[in-house]
Amino acid sequence: MSVDPDVLAVAADRPPVFDDRALLGHPRGLGLLFITEMWERFSYYGMRAILVLYLVNALKWSTADAANLYGTYTMLVYLTPVIGGYLADRFIGTRRSLVIGSIVIALGHFALAFPGMTMFYIGLALIIIGTGFFKSNVSTMVGQVYRDGDPRRDSGFTIFYMGINLGAFLGPLVCGGLAQDPRFGWHYGFAAAGVGMIVGLIIYLWGRDKYLPGIGMSLKPAESAARAEAAAAAGQEGENVLLNGGIGAVIGAAVGWFLGSGSLLGLMMGLVIGAALSITVLGTRGEERKRVIALFIVVFFVIFFWAAYEQAGSSMNLFADKNTDLHLGSFMIPSSWFQSVNPFVILVFAPVFAGMWTSLGKSNKEPSTALKMVLGLALLATGFLFMVIGGSRADTGVLVSPFWLVAAYTFHTWGELCLSPVGLSYVTKVAPVRFASLLMGVWFLANAAANKIAGSLAAFTPTPGETPKAPASGLAGFIQSVAATNHGFYMIFVVAGFGAAAVMLLFVPLLKKLTASVKA
Repeated sequence: MSVDPDVLAVAADRPPVFDDRALLGHPRGLGLLFITEMWERFSYYGMRAILVLYLVNALKWSTADAANLYGTYTMLVYLTPVIGGYLADRFIGTRRSLVIGSIVIALGHFALAFPGMTMFYIGLALIIIGTGFFKSNVSTMVGQVYRDGDPRRDSGFTIFYMGINLGAFLGPLVCGGLAQDPRFGWHYGFAAAGVGMIVGLIIYLWGRDKYLPGIGMSLKPAESAARAEAAAAAGQEGENVLLNGGIGAVIGAAVGWFLGSGSLLGLMMGLVIGAALSITVLGTRGEERKRVIALFIVVFFVIFFWAAYEQAGSSMNLFADKNTDLHLGSFMIPSSWFQSVNPFVILVFAPVFAGMWTSLGKSNKEPSTALKMVLGLALLATGFLFMVIGGSRADTGVLVSPFWLVAAYTFHTWGELCLSPVGLSYVTKVAPVRFASLLMGVWFLANAAANKIAGSLAAFTPTPGETPKAPASGLAGFIQSVAATNHGFYMIFVVAGFGAAAVMLLFVPLLKKLTASVKA
């Protein structure tokens, strides 16, 4: 008789601490992961809020060069979790991976605190590598806190998401405030991000054995042998996994090299996507394979969301710095502080959305995850309508009211609440347990591809005082002509957002059919 690996993975006895309801009806282990992720996001978003501004204002880079570096950096930050997730699944466990990641991230931020381009690039590289070990694994651990079928899972991920955004709210205020204060400077902002990561690591090490016993541990020899036996019975021998991954990596790398016009980044992206797709699709069968296919379809549409949403750290950040009236009486608002609007709105509205989903669920009217994502794309596009209006006024040469940015970020946040926290929960529900961290990494692949696209698009941002770019040809030339003005540039995201929402709506019935074996 074959053994279902998913059943095997959850069959072990669970410590009573995971069944307590001391934290707003949830286990206290969720609170520990909340705090750990909060400080990691403090460091990431604090540094993200000042990166482009530092390149443009301090190093005097052009908008195009700064946006392209930003896009490459943020792409790699979301690409490496796929590799880190696989290593955690197969070798070191999510617990050890999280500690390694925290240390490397902190070293990266501290490297940025030193002047010089060598330390700058070393710092970025360390943050990229460290995030690969950290990011997908902490989200996977949240899913492991709950039993299969636990109705608290979605609301638990929303609470966890509030931790992310509490860190994202505080990071720009502290790091950006220090960086743009003449009494301190940019490198103090980078150093503050490193301190935040160290604080998060210390808290996690203090509480993990008490509140997360056994969570994230690498498999013991007996468990590893049992899982291997179950995998063999299901046709998932380790040799096949390596073969499938290798074939997918080669094909993906070739496609990425072609689509990326021979770029190394295109090759890397194709390699990772090809390997992940091949391992998970060819490594499953029946209902599991259908769920994996559904996940990849959702990931495709999520790219459209994040490519527009991630203008926050680049083009919209520069819009705040160059086109917005920052005077509040005698106080000059640091332009990086606008990066805290989005997480602030999430902190206010996340409980509202979580309560709304719970209430609809009790009456069997809760929309599917796919339908929530359609709504998220539509809300995002609506937010960019405010940027079109504000951009039209900025095109006349005046500094515009902060209202346009705040309104846009508010709608973007509502869209995010319909897509991101439920998306994390979606992955933990539809992904086979043996590929849990790898497929969580695949979810972040959407962010990786989207961030590179976002940076490439932000390179066309109209910036006051910069010499217009030489006319380009092909698709780049078309985008350049549309993006010659602020209102034209932001209209790109209005059209793309509403268009993606309409197409994804057509896929909702298919996605429901593919995930019929789970409630998704």
